[in-house]
Amino acid sequence: MASTFGQLFRITTWGESHGGGVGVVVDGCPPKLKLTEADIQPELNRRRPGQSKITSRRREPDVVQILSGTFEGKTIGSPICLWVKNEDARPDAYLEMKEKFRPSHADYTYFAKYGIRNWQGGGRASARETIGRVAAGAIAKKILRERFGVETLAYVKQVQNISADIDPDKARLKDVESNIVRCPDKTAAEKMIALIDEMRRAGDTVGGIVEGIARGVPAGWGEPVFDKLGADLAKAMMSLPASKGFEIGSGFDSIWMTGREHNDAFRARNKNVFTTTNFSGGIQGGISNGQTIFFRVAFKPVATVMHEQDTVDVRLANTKLKARGRHDPCVLPRAVPMVEAMTALVLADHALRQKAQCG
Repeated sequence: MASTFGQLFRITTWGESHGGGVGVVVDGCPPKLKLTEADIQPELNRRRPGQSKITSRRREPDVVQILSGTFEGKTIGSPICLWVKNEDARPDAYLEMKEKFRPSHADYTYFAKYGIRNWQGGGRASARETIGRVAAGAIAKKILRERFGVETLAYVKQVQNISADIDPDKARLKDVESNIVRCPDKTAAEKMIALIDEMRRAGDTVGGIVEGIARGVPAGWGEPVFDKLGADLAKAMMSLPASKGFEIGSGFDSIWMTGREHNDAFRARNKNVFTTTNFSGGIQGGISNGQTIFFRVAFKPVATVMHEQDTVDVRLANTKLKARGRHDPCVLPRAVPMVEAMTALVLADHALRQKAQCG
């Protein structure tokens, strides 16, 4: 099973939703980086369930422990192992799923591939696997911030048909964290929260878009032709649970423009190159151009709804299933730190690759 991501800055996540715990091994982290659990825990607090009325009711403190790779509060260059204990697992809520496949989940496809599956909460297919990503992403963020001056940020841009008006160059973390849906547009946020809560009470779910940005990325990061920076970001985002689409810069809207309208004109000031527009989203030819990188990730409505649906059982006989358990009515608020983490992991890897190649 492909559970490893990255080349020089590599992570391997492990664990299942209702097992003893979940975690990650980070390999390739530079030495002498100040690192304690206090650097990682805030990001896990943003990701954890049970934080508001529009997230899963599962109660997990998600307290992280560093098991290896540090000494006296600093990294030592060896693999860093991070562990989070599962404390509120309720596998009995999934007993019916032992025999029946949940619609639009990975139950059937995992069984078709391996001939065996962990039916308790989806096992590795559960979004609980992303704890390892977010924990590793906290380390990547620290490397980017302290050694390269790069900031990564994400926020909810749209929930179903409610879209926020946000300037990627002006978005700030304090505004993102000012409400439970993590949208810096307060007016849109109120409408989004009302819609998600309405879906929760109706036993249904809703999807939307998270926008991710990276500021301060210097020109030159990215590896043509198959490891283009945009391509690696796309792979990272499309590996997240419930993700269904990715676009960078002007994305699909670029088809409505002419070449003259879409081209980002270059200018120079004090020997610094910049572009007058940023339809490219900070990446050209797969390599960063020094402008703000921004992209959007579409997330589908959560597959678990509290209504009876058609499905099949393990004997491939037609049947019906009404889901149980504790689930998010909308993945977007908790997907924000996940998008930030995957952005940081990609950029940290490319930062080290650039440093190794060009010094």
